[in-house]
Amino acid sequence: MSPTDIPTLDQLGFHATVAIFPSDFVSDELINNYHETRNFPEMIGTSRLSVHLRFGTISIRKMAVRATLLNAKYLNELIWRDFYQMILWHFPKVVTHAFQPSYDFIKWINNESDFIRWMIGETGFPIVDAGMRELNATGFMHNRVRMIVASFLTKDLLIDWRWGEAYFARKLLDYDLASNNGGWQWAAGTGADAAPYFRIFNPVLQVKKFDPDLNYIKKWVPEFQEFTYPAPMIDHKAARARALKVYKEALDKHQ
Repeated sequence: MSPTDIPTLDQLGFHATVAIFPSDFVSDELINNYHETRNFPEMIGTSRLSVHLRFGTISIRKMAVRATLLNAKYLNELIWRDFYQMILWHFPKVVTHAFQPSYDFIKWINNESDFIRWMIGETGFPIVDAGMRELNATGFMHNRVRMIVASFLTKDLLIDWRWGEAYFARKLLDYDLASNNGGWQWAAGTGADAAPYFRIFNPVLQVKKFDPDLNYIKKWVPEFQEFTYPAPMIDHKAARARALKVYKEALDKHQ
């Protein structure tokens, strides 16, 4: 190939995929209603533009202008993307370490069989399993559910947030290091402006709040009411108490 030849997509390492990519069109109506619909995974209540924003096939500035005119909450979500980019740029250590150093001393359990059950969506918690199955099947997961599954992995199972972050990096079509890292550190309580470590999502209450008719769960975990569906792999109340103890011990010792 001469220096002036333009390489083909094949030569660049790009290959065709059967994955379905969302449209880059989002209506004003959806953005207008975003603050009311964004937390319900059964609804088309989010823009689904994350893939396009990640790869630059739509301008984040263009979306920010629209959001400024239409919905402050949507604009706030776009700002989070810039925030995490700045965190990664100024604090590159977050790729391998907690933004808050004392959280590097948390004694994770890191049970590999528990991690596998989480990955394949067989935890016995329908909202967690629905999210993981959606991710594995489509390369996408609703943002509310991303927070639920991340909280479950890090707090209920006490598995290192880096394990979950790495799995999302393998599966997400919209994978972006800064946003993925920031989101996982937020859920684990280890990051900049993170959720406090004692904020632990209750997967049962999350269903009642955000999937009350169980439509999202029925789509991805149709057998959740059958005998074949596994019992919850852990008692959430006991897991919550354990997480609070482990986090507190690490912080008391190293802050």
